[in-house]
Amino acid sequence: MQITVDMNVCESHGQCVFAAPEVFSFDDEDYLVYDAAPPDALRDKVEKAVASCPVRAITISAR
Repeated sequence: MQITVDMNVCESHGQCVFAAPEVFSFDDEDYLVYDAAPPDALRDKVEKAVASCPVRAITISAR
């Protein structure tokens, strides 16, 4: 699975961080950082993160 976050759309609401903290986090300057190719075992959490993003900035695609 490949994750893409459109940083031009992301408003750092943090819902993805709550849904999948293994994949999404904020750095020291409150910018979103994420694992663009997390293990498939985290797919359910990543899908919840995608669904919870209020601005729909996150997409999943096959590798």
